[in-house]
Amino acid sequence: MTVSGSDRRWPRGVTPYLFLLPALIMLAATVFYPALQAFSLSFTQYELDLTKAPTWVGLANFERLWRDKVFWLTFRHTLLYLVGVVPLLIMLPLGLAILVNQKLRGITWFRMAYYTPVIISIVVAGIAWKALYASNGILNQILALLGFSDGIPWLTSPHLALWSVMVVTVWKGLGYYMVIYLAGLQAIPQELYEAGAIDGADGWRQHWDITIPLMRPYCLLVGVLSSISALKVFEEVYIMTQGGPLNASKTVVYYVYERAFQDLEMNYASAIGLVLFLVIFIFSVINLKLSGGNLPSR
Repeated sequence: MTVSGSDRRWPRGVTPYLFLLPALIMLAATVFYPALQAFSLSFTQYELDLTKAPTWVGLANFERLWRDKVFWLTFRHTLLYLVGVVPLLIMLPLGLAILVNQKLRGITWFRMAYYTPVIISIVVAGIAWKALYASNGILNQILALLGFSDGIPWLTSPHLALWSVMVVTVWKGLGYYMVIYLAGLQAIPQELYEAGAIDGADGWRQHWDITIPLMRPYCLLVGVLSSISALKVFEEVYIMTQGGPLNASKTVVYYVYERAFQDLEMNYASAIGLVLFLVIFIFSVINLKLSGGNLPSR
Protein backbone atom coordinates (compact mmCIF):
# COMPACT_ATOMS: atom_id res chain seq x y z
CA MET A 1 0.00 0.00 0.00
CA THR A 2 1.51 3.30 -1.07
CA VAL A 3 1.08 6.62 0.66
CA SER A 4 0.24 9.50 -1.61
CA GLY A 5 2.05 12.82 -1.38
CA SER A 6 -1.04 14.52 0.03
CA ASP A 7 -1.16 12.00 2.92
CA ARG A 8 2.40 12.87 3.94
CA ARG A 9 1.71 16.60 4.29
CA TRP A 10 1.60 18.40 7.63
CA PRO A 11 -1.87 18.89 9.13
CA ARG A 12 -3.47 22.08 7.90
CA GLY A 13 -2.55 25.06 10.09
CA VAL A 14 0.63 23.54 11.57
CA THR A 15 3.14 25.00 9.10
CA PRO A 16 2.86 28.66 10.25
CA TYR A 17 3.53 27.60 13.84
CA LEU A 18 6.61 25.67 12.76
CA PHE A 19 8.01 28.86 11.24
CA LEU A 20 7.20 30.71 14.47
CA LEU A 21 8.69 28.00 16.70
CA PRO A 22 12.32 29.32 16.77
CA ALA A 23 11.14 32.82 17.68
CA LEU A 24 8.73 31.46 20.30
CA ILE A 25 11.53 29.40 21.87
CA MET A 26 13.76 32.49 22.00
CA LEU A 27 10.97 34.59 23.51
CA ALA A 28 10.21 31.90 26.07
CA ALA A 29 13.85 31.73 27.15
CA THR A 30 14.53 35.49 27.23
CA VAL A 31 11.15 37.09 28.02
CA PHE A 32 8.42 34.77 29.29
CA TYR A 33 10.48 32.64 31.68
CA PRO A 34 12.32 35.63 33.26
CA ALA A 35 8.96 37.41 33.63
CA LEU A 36 7.49 34.43 35.47
CA GLN A 37 10.60 34.24 37.64
CA ALA A 38 10.29 37.93 38.52
CA PHE A 39 6.61 37.41 39.32
CA SER A 40 7.42 34.59 41.73
CA LEU A 41 10.33 36.52 43.28
CA SER A 42 8.01 39.39 44.20
CA PHE A 43 6.35 37.10 46.78
CA THR A 44 9.61 35.88 48.32
CA GLN A 45 12.47 37.16 50.48
CA TYR A 46 16.18 36.63 49.90
CA GLU A 47 18.68 36.50 52.73
CA LEU A 48 22.05 38.22 52.38
CA ASP A 49 23.40 34.99 50.91
CA LEU A 50 21.92 34.93 47.41
CA THR A 51 22.98 31.31 46.95
CA LYS A 52 20.24 30.18 49.33
CA ALA A 53 16.72 29.50 48.15
CA PRO A 54 14.26 32.39 48.62
CA THR A 55 11.71 32.26 51.42
CA TRP A 56 8.00 32.71 50.71
CA VAL A 57 6.68 35.89 52.39
CA GLY A 58 3.38 36.43 50.55
CA LEU A 59 2.40 40.10 50.20
CA ALA A 60 5.08 41.43 52.55
CA ASN A 61 7.01 43.13 49.72
CA PHE A 62 3.87 44.91 48.53
CA GLU A 63 3.06 46.05 52.06
CA ARG A 64 6.56 47.49 52.27
CA LEU A 65 6.07 49.15 48.89
CA TRP A 66 2.81 50.74 50.08
CA ARG A 67 4.72 52.42 52.94
CA ASP A 68 7.78 53.31 50.84
CA LYS A 69 7.89 57.11 50.46
CA VAL A 70 10.70 56.94 47.89
CA PHE A 71 8.61 54.65 45.67
CA TRP A 72 5.68 57.07 45.70
CA LEU A 73 8.07 59.92 44.96
CA THR A 74 9.44 58.07 41.94
CA PHE A 75 5.91 57.16 40.88
CA ARG A 76 4.93 60.85 40.89
CA HIS A 77 8.05 61.68 38.88
CA THR A 78 7.16 59.00 36.35
CA LEU A 79 3.61 60.34 35.96
CA LEU A 80 5.03 63.86 35.60
CA TYR A 81 7.35 62.53 32.90
CA LEU A 82 4.33 61.03 31.16
CA VAL A 83 2.40 64.31 31.26
CA GLY A 84 5.39 66.41 30.22
CA VAL A 85 6.67 64.27 27.34
CA VAL A 86 3.72 62.53 25.66
CA PRO A 87 1.72 65.60 24.49
CA LEU A 88 4.86 67.05 22.89
CA LEU A 89 5.67 63.75 21.19
CA ILE A 90 2.15 63.63 19.76
CA MET A 91 1.99 67.20 18.44
CA LEU A 92 5.55 68.19 17.46
CA PRO A 93 6.34 65.18 15.22
CA LEU A 94 3.02 65.66 13.43
CA GLY A 95 3.87 69.25 12.59
CA LEU A 96 7.36 68.17 11.59
CA ALA A 97 5.96 65.41 9.36
CA ILE A 98 3.64 67.87 7.62
CA LEU A 99 6.61 70.16 6.93
CA VAL A 100 8.90 67.46 5.51
CA ASN A 101 6.06 65.92 3.48
CA GLN A 102 6.19 68.85 1.09
CA LYS A 103 7.54 68.26 -2.40
CA LEU A 104 10.51 70.58 -2.25
CA ARG A 105 14.07 70.28 -3.52
CA GLY A 106 16.38 68.82 -0.89
CA ILE A 107 13.55 67.75 1.43
CA THR A 108 15.17 64.30 1.76
CA TRP A 109 18.13 65.89 3.51
CA PHE A 110 15.82 67.56 6.00
CA ARG A 111 14.16 64.22 6.72
CA MET A 112 17.56 62.66 7.32
CA ALA A 113 18.58 65.51 9.60
CA TYR A 114 15.44 65.23 11.73
CA TYR A 115 15.80 61.44 11.93
CA THR A 116 19.48 61.51 12.91
CA PRO A 117 18.83 61.70 16.70
CA VAL A 118 16.93 58.41 16.47
CA ILE A 119 19.95 56.46 15.23
CA ILE A 120 22.30 58.05 17.78
CA SER A 121 22.90 55.83 20.79
CA ILE A 122 21.08 57.04 23.89
CA VAL A 123 24.41 56.76 25.75
CA VAL A 124 26.09 59.12 23.30
CA ALA A 125 23.08 61.46 23.32
CA GLY A 126 22.95 61.50 27.12
CA ILE A 127 26.66 62.29 27.45
CA ALA A 128 26.42 65.02 24.80
CA TRP A 129 23.42 66.68 26.46
CA LYS A 130 25.05 66.38 29.86
CA ALA A 131 27.98 68.35 28.46
CA LEU A 132 25.59 70.95 27.02
CA TYR A 133 23.88 71.28 30.42
CA ALA A 134 27.17 71.61 32.36
CA SER A 135 27.89 74.81 34.28
CA ASN A 136 30.48 75.71 31.65
CA GLY A 137 28.57 74.11 28.78
CA ILE A 138 27.40 75.75 25.59
CA LEU A 139 23.93 76.59 26.90
CA ASN A 140 25.24 78.51 29.90
CA GLN A 141 27.90 80.17 27.75
CA ILE A 142 25.16 81.45 25.46
CA LEU A 143 23.23 82.69 28.49
CA ALA A 144 26.37 84.44 29.73
CA LEU A 145 26.66 86.26 26.40
CA LEU A 146 23.05 87.38 26.87
CA GLY A 147 23.82 88.78 30.31
CA PHE A 148 22.92 85.83 32.55
CA SER A 149 26.36 85.42 34.08
CA ASP A 150 25.27 82.95 36.78
CA GLY A 151 23.90 80.44 34.27
CA ILE A 152 21.22 77.86 35.01
CA PRO A 153 21.80 74.66 37.05
CA TRP A 154 20.06 72.44 34.53
CA LEU A 155 20.94 69.09 36.10
CA THR A 156 21.86 70.14 39.65
CA SER A 157 18.65 71.93 40.57
CA PRO A 158 15.88 69.75 42.09
CA HIS A 159 13.34 71.88 40.23
CA LEU A 160 14.96 71.62 36.79
CA ALA A 161 16.70 68.25 36.61
CA LEU A 162 13.69 66.15 35.59
CA TRP A 163 12.52 68.71 33.04
CA SER A 164 16.01 68.90 31.55
CA VAL A 165 16.01 65.12 31.06
CA MET A 166 12.56 65.34 29.44
CA VAL A 167 14.00 67.62 26.76
CA VAL A 168 16.42 64.87 25.73
CA THR A 169 13.61 62.31 25.50
CA VAL A 170 11.55 64.64 23.29
CA TRP A 171 14.57 65.49 21.10
CA LYS A 172 15.42 61.80 20.69
CA GLY A 173 11.86 60.76 19.84
CA LEU A 174 10.89 63.48 17.37
CA GLY A 175 12.32 61.78 14.30
CA TYR A 176 11.00 58.32 15.21
CA TYR A 177 7.40 59.43 15.55
CA MET A 178 7.77 61.76 12.56
CA VAL A 179 8.36 58.68 10.37
CA ILE A 180 5.16 57.07 11.70
CA TYR A 181 3.22 60.21 10.83
CA LEU A 182 4.87 60.39 7.41
CA ALA A 183 3.55 56.93 6.63
CA GLY A 184 0.05 58.13 7.47
CA LEU A 185 0.37 61.38 5.52
CA GLN A 186 1.49 59.61 2.37
CA ALA A 187 -1.52 57.30 2.60
CA ILE A 188 -3.97 60.22 2.38
CA PRO A 189 -5.37 60.55 -1.17
CA GLN A 190 -4.29 63.77 -2.87
CA GLU A 191 -7.81 64.12 -4.27
CA LEU A 192 -9.07 65.13 -0.82
CA TYR A 193 -6.77 68.16 -0.76
CA GLU A 194 -7.81 69.07 -4.31
CA ALA A 195 -11.47 68.88 -3.27
CA GLY A 196 -10.70 71.01 -0.23
CA ALA A 197 -9.00 73.62 -2.40
CA ILE A 198 -12.11 73.78 -4.60
CA ASP A 199 -14.20 74.39 -1.46
CA GLY A 200 -11.95 77.28 -0.48
CA ALA A 201 -9.73 75.53 2.08
CA ASP A 202 -6.03 76.19 1.62
CA GLY A 203 -2.82 76.16 3.62
CA TRP A 204 -3.20 75.15 7.27
CA ARG A 205 -6.99 75.10 6.88
CA GLN A 206 -6.60 71.99 4.72
CA HIS A 207 -4.53 70.31 7.39
CA TRP A 208 -7.05 71.23 10.08
CA ASP A 209 -10.04 69.92 8.09
CA ILE A 210 -8.42 66.96 6.30
CA THR A 211 -5.04 65.93 7.66
CA ILE A 212 -5.64 65.99 11.41
CA PRO A 213 -8.97 64.03 11.35
CA LEU A 214 -7.48 61.36 9.07
CA MET A 215 -4.31 61.16 11.20
CA ARG A 216 -6.24 60.41 14.38
CA PRO A 217 -5.37 56.66 14.38
CA TYR A 218 -1.68 57.52 14.02
CA CYS A 219 -1.93 60.06 16.85
CA LEU A 220 -3.43 57.35 19.03
CA LEU A 221 -0.65 54.93 18.08
CA VAL A 222 2.03 57.51 18.87
CA GLY A 223 0.26 58.28 22.14
CA VAL A 224 0.33 54.63 23.20
CA LEU A 225 3.96 54.07 22.18
CA SER A 226 5.28 57.28 23.72
CA SER A 227 3.30 56.70 26.93
CA ILE A 228 4.80 53.25 27.41
CA SER A 229 8.28 54.63 26.72
CA ALA A 230 7.77 57.48 29.19
CA LEU A 231 6.62 55.11 31.93
CA LYS A 232 9.72 52.96 31.36
CA VAL A 233 12.29 55.78 31.07
CA PHE A 234 15.68 54.80 32.48
CA GLU A 235 18.71 55.43 30.26
CA GLU A 236 18.44 59.22 30.20
CA VAL A 237 18.11 59.38 33.97
CA TYR A 238 20.96 56.93 34.56
CA ILE A 239 23.39 58.73 32.26
CA MET A 240 22.55 62.34 33.06
CA THR A 241 21.49 62.57 36.72
CA GLN A 242 21.47 59.08 38.29
CA GLY A 243 18.23 60.07 40.00
CA GLY A 244 19.59 63.22 41.63
CA PRO A 245 19.77 65.72 43.00
CA LEU A 246 17.97 64.60 46.19
CA ASN A 247 15.95 62.01 44.22
CA ALA A 248 14.46 64.86 42.19
CA SER A 249 14.78 63.01 38.85
CA LYS A 250 14.45 59.43 40.05
CA THR A 251 11.85 57.38 38.16
CA VAL A 252 10.26 54.01 38.95
CA VAL A 253 12.50 52.01 36.60
CA TYR A 254 15.62 53.68 37.99
CA TYR A 255 14.38 52.81 41.50
CA VAL A 256 14.00 49.18 40.39
CA TYR A 257 17.60 49.27 39.18
CA GLU A 258 18.81 50.66 42.52
CA ARG A 259 16.99 48.08 44.59
CA ALA A 260 18.00 45.16 42.35
CA PHE A 261 21.61 45.85 41.41
CA GLN A 262 22.89 48.23 44.07
CA ASP A 263 21.14 46.88 47.18
CA LEU A 264 20.67 43.31 45.80
CA GLU A 265 17.01 43.32 46.87
CA MET A 266 15.84 41.29 43.90
CA ASN A 267 12.56 40.38 45.56
CA TYR A 268 11.59 43.97 46.34
CA ALA A 269 12.70 45.14 42.89
CA SER A 270 10.52 42.42 41.36
CA ALA A 271 7.53 43.65 43.37
CA ILE A 272 8.08 47.21 42.11
CA GLY A 273 8.46 45.91 38.56
CA LEU A 274 5.21 43.97 38.84
CA VAL A 275 3.35 47.08 39.96
CA LEU A 276 4.84 49.06 37.07
CA PHE A 277 3.82 46.32 34.64
CA LEU A 278 0.23 46.47 35.91
CA VAL A 279 0.19 50.27 35.58
CA ILE A 280 1.47 50.10 31.98
CA PHE A 281 -0.97 47.30 31.14
CA ILE A 282 -3.97 49.18 32.56
CA PHE A 283 -2.88 52.39 30.85
CA SER A 284 -2.50 50.61 27.49
CA VAL A 285 -5.93 48.97 27.82
CA ILE A 286 -7.53 52.34 28.60
CA ASN A 287 -5.83 53.88 25.57
CA LEU A 288 -7.05 51.09 23.31
CA LYS A 289 -10.58 51.35 24.70
CA LEU A 290 -10.66 55.09 24.15
CA SER A 291 -9.41 54.62 20.60
CA GLY A 292 -11.95 51.84 19.97
CA GLY A 293 -9.15 49.72 18.52
CA ASN A 294 -8.87 52.33 15.78
CA LEU A 295 -5.12 52.01 15.28
CA PRO A 296 -3.52 52.16 11.83
CA SER A 297 -3.01 48.91 9.98
CA ARG A 298 -1.15 48.38 6.75
